[in-house]
Amino acid sequence: MKGFAPKFTDFPDYILKITREIWEDRGIATLNHYYTEDIPMRFPEGVSMGNQKTMNGTLATLAEFPDRELTGEDVIWSGNEEDGFLSSHRLLTMGTHTGGGFFGPATGKRFVIRAIADCAAINDQINDEWLIRDTAGIVLQLGMKPKKFARNLIAREGGPAHCVKPFCPAVDVEGPYKGRGNDNEWGARMSDILTRMMNKDFAVIRAEYDRAVQTEHPASTTVHSWADTEKLWMGLRASFPNAEFKIEHQIGREDPMLSPRAAVRWSLHGKHDGWGMFGQPTGADVYVMGFTHAEFGPYGLRREWTLFDHVSIWKQILMQTGAC
Repeated sequence: MKGFAPKFTDFPDYILKITREIWEDRGIATLNHYYTEDIPMRFPEGVSMGNQKTMNGTLATLAEFPDRELTGEDVIWSGNEEDGFLSSHRLLTMGTHTGGGFFGPATGKRFVIRAIADCAAINDQINDEWLIRDTAGIVLQLGMKPKKFARNLIAREGGPAHCVKPFCPAVDVEGPYKGRGNDNEWGARMSDILTRMMNKDFAVIRAEYDRAVQTEHPASTTVHSWADTEKLWMGLRASFPNAEFKIEHQIGREDPMLSPRAAVRWSLHGKHDGWGMFGQPTGADVYVMGFTHAEFGPYGLRREWTLFDHVSIWKQILMQTGAC
């Protein structure tokens, strides 16, 4: 690849190898090269600027989970050598909570969750990023509850007026990546499915999903077939029935030895004014950053992976309702 070290055979190889080098080979200092000095990183928890903050955060996570592993399940990508690439990298990540940190005193418990990172890269460096990990899945596997964890997080960060503000457009920063993905049919198909669901046309699941679909959602949730998949998506939309839904980025791909795939980054922004997975309506203004990956087969969408952050959603609700 033009501009990249010769040890990388293609863009997915680059993403998989540097992830292993940084995390599992403990090459934290390589972020001085692989991440630009002023990289913006957006998480549901907020925005972080610069590779030094990324290095410090990586170090803190490894101190809390010293055996942390990040195994790449897929890299769904778009772009080219001249304009740059965008990878939507889905990982299965695991570790044992043997050190104190963000998740509190060490519990000795083990977690296995998924994360998805959208990374823009050119000339051997990542210069823009969006990342979600299944924080609720970690919290639950360590023996806590996401709502209570969010309440405690607000308190230890100084209360609603002073705590770290979760990500929303008001705190976003403009980064160098301006792409919107590609126009491949599979990305367009996934975007259409999501848009129809957010328009409350949940018949789309039975029309477009394989009856034997396996669906992976936040809070370490795995379900199968139509009814439970409908329940998950309805629970989200019912909580924010009037919120504005947007497709932020979409990629579709067809690659040798792989099913047709799609990666879509989306958002939902509006009031918590409905009963759903987040309980009694509060009227709180909430921004949901979401990622969905999908694989298609002969009978429709056969596997779906979706991530958004329950903890950051609860944090937004609690910050505004004073239930802290």
